[in-house]
Amino acid sequence: MLESEDHSIKRRQNKLLVKLFCMHIKEYKTEIGGKPFIAQFSDLADQTNGSVLVKYGNTSVLATACMSAREREGIDYLPLTVDYEERFYASGQILGSRFMRREGKPSDEAILSGRVVDRTIRPLFNQHIRKEIQVVVTVLSIDEYDPDVLAVCAASLALSTSDIPFNGPVSAIRLGQNSGGSFIVNPTYTERASDDYQMDMTLCGRDGNINMIELGGKEIGEITASEALTLGSAEIEKIQEFQKMIIKEVGKEKVVFEEKAHSEVMKALFEEKIGSTMKETLFVGPGSKRTYELEAEWKKILSETLPDEDVGKALEYFSEKVDELLHTEAIDNDVRPDGRGMEELRPLFAQAGGLVPIIHGTGIFYRGGTHVFSALTLGGPSDSQLIEGMELSEKKRYMHHYNFPPYSSGETGRMGGTNRRMIGHGALAEKALIPVLPPKEKFPYTIRVVSESMASNGSTSMASVCGSTLALMDGGVPIKAPVAGIAMGLMMRDENSYKILIDIQGPEDHHGDMDLKVAGTREGITAIQMDVKVDGVPVKILSEAFVKAKNTRLQILDVIEKAIPAPRTDIAPSAPKILTVKIQPDQIGMVIGPGGKMVNKIREESGAEIDIEEDGTVFVTGKNGAAEKACEMITGMTRVYKPGEKFVGKVIKILDDIGAVVQFGFNAEGLVHISEIAPFRINRVSDALKDGEEVPVMIREVDDRGKTRLSIKQADPEFAAKKGLKPAERGGSFAPRPRFNSDRPHGRDDRPRPPYRPRD
Repeated sequence: MLESEDHSIKRRQNKLLVKLFCMHIKEYKTEIGGKPFIAQFSDLADQTNGSVLVKYGNTSVLATACMSAREREGIDYLPLTVDYEERFYASGQILGSRFMRREGKPSDEAILSGRVVDRTIRPLFNQHIRKEIQVVVTVLSIDEYDPDVLAVCAASLALSTSDIPFNGPVSAIRLGQNSGGSFIVNPTYTERASDDYQMDMTLCGRDGNINMIELGGKEIGEITASEALTLGSAEIEKIQEFQKMIIKEVGKEKVVFEEKAHSEVMKALFEEKIGSTMKETLFVGPGSKRTYELEAEWKKILSETLPDEDVGKALEYFSEKVDELLHTEAIDNDVRPDGRGMEELRPLFAQAGGLVPIIHGTGIFYRGGTHVFSALTLGGPSDSQLIEGMELSEKKRYMHHYNFPPYSSGETGRMGGTNRRMIGHGALAEKALIPVLPPKEKFPYTIRVVSESMASNGSTSMASVCGSTLALMDGGVPIKAPVAGIAMGLMMRDENSYKILIDIQGPEDHHGDMDLKVAGTREGITAIQMDVKVDGVPVKILSEAFVKAKNTRLQILDVIEKAIPAPRTDIAPSAPKILTVKIQPDQIGMVIGPGGKMVNKIREESGAEIDIEEDGTVFVTGKNGAAEKACEMITGMTRVYKPGEKFVGKVIKILDDIGAVVQFGFNAEGLVHISEIAPFRINRVSDALKDGEEVPVMIREVDDRGKTRLSIKQADPEFAAKKGLKPAERGGSFAPRPRFNSDRPHGRDDRPRPPYRPRD
């Protein structure tokens, strides 16, 4: 009895321990695009202010949000950090280099996805917060759906259910479109990789407004883009309702953020020394230089007059007053800092080529004070970039890189390396130009374009698109059509009181409410990127901006096409030449050879680079005749020889009683039988031929095993006479032998043999 009671007590204790130490999960589920959308809250990362695991299909991400306890002093910006962490295990693979199987620095894809999250959530914070906030999104598994859309929703949920002040939630959706015009909600990787796929849009927003757009398209129309915004906004609201339901149930009470008021003494000093002359100072021409100078003057006055004043708060006040002035003048008076009209472009200049030698193609593009130089380099297929990551595994044949040295904004700074902004601008220009590039079958080159921002006063990324178009055309790349880009701005009080700005420059970019970049051809849009500094922009305003962007884009294309009407007919002399050879797939092994011996021999002897595709397509890259030489070698090596063809061959081996092995073509060999050297009998092959001698040969036969039989006498009936050969005497190599030879132990004779009798 005692033992039974003791056992029962232990069992209850074990159940209690299991209950205490198990993982507590609360799950919420809805349906988006016909697939379950799941949010799980647990104590897995319970040291954070907020965390959530979001799943869609077999793709899942964990988002965490933390806020520091102390404020950072002396800064005039929101210290928000967004980190997007890829994990190789998420794809079920051991990736990385042979010597480093651990995740290293973030990939470009991770940086771009992190920027999408950052640009979406940043406007929804009170910009006066000075406590450090960090959002970390970790991809735990990846299958058929891109995790970047989940990352936005997960970050929103982690922040909205935490105690961190955040004006959320905000949601994201991906929309695709096929050639039939049908939209696809959250398309898979397979659907996005289809040739039928026409548009890929990532859309973020809340309450019917849009606050982030990433779009790549195959010359889609402005109406299509607006329809996608309307449909995407409706899908976003479904996720918004789902998030609001979760927040209502599990959301924590927000930390009360007490914004420090600006001191009245400081405000009075500002109005006396700066405010009274601000308009006359800032509205006198392009650029942000006068804004920076006025800000520096304000700091100096502050340090001399109010040395104990909070500098960060004083700079905040300066920025607020500049914002207010720019909005008032634009919305109420149609006035811009540089004196242009709302829809007026700055002066344009375009030049294709003619700057420096050696480079395969160059483009220079000016739009007002923004100057960009783009350089094109062409290489062979082997120069493509091999990408092996959690999300992508491919060979990239087009690369666009963007550089922003400090001198482009008239400043000093650290050189070398890249930052998130540079990677983002390069990816945007790359996305804009991909739809017009020729296919590999037509133009097998690897293409790299580098855009250097030489002078910056607003939207160097769109100037990079224009400069790169010029460089590609100058280099003879047969693009489908030239591409141009423009940045649109917005000054908005509400959806009924606003002004759209064409071609924003310095102060309008920094203090405006929207930065909408649109690139495309005359036929349609190839790329869009938008981020905002407000909660969001109504769809109707964006649709209006798309139309104005097209009108401006056409003006820029006029200037580009005047500089170079079409791609040059030939690539630059300094660029390598690529020739294509087609061989049978079963000949690939022969060209490569054991351990690559044969293909390496071709490379060494010709100086060309060889790339062989699985279908038997061989790309040969080289300069100064190297490609032509290598093509001749490959063609000769893989040639299918037919009877009757004649060549000049080289004797490589003599078999005196049989014949000679002759090499002809490229590394092809055949046997010349002794009877095919002369039209009469000869005793020995060595009487007629020597090692290394060049002789005429004709193919007599190619048997089923690929063995080739050659003839010299059929190739040149006079060969024997030229060599001075004479017929062999009887008893020579072809003299008939007696059937009986008494000298041999088992000689044969013509006597009849006795009949065969089996043994008993």
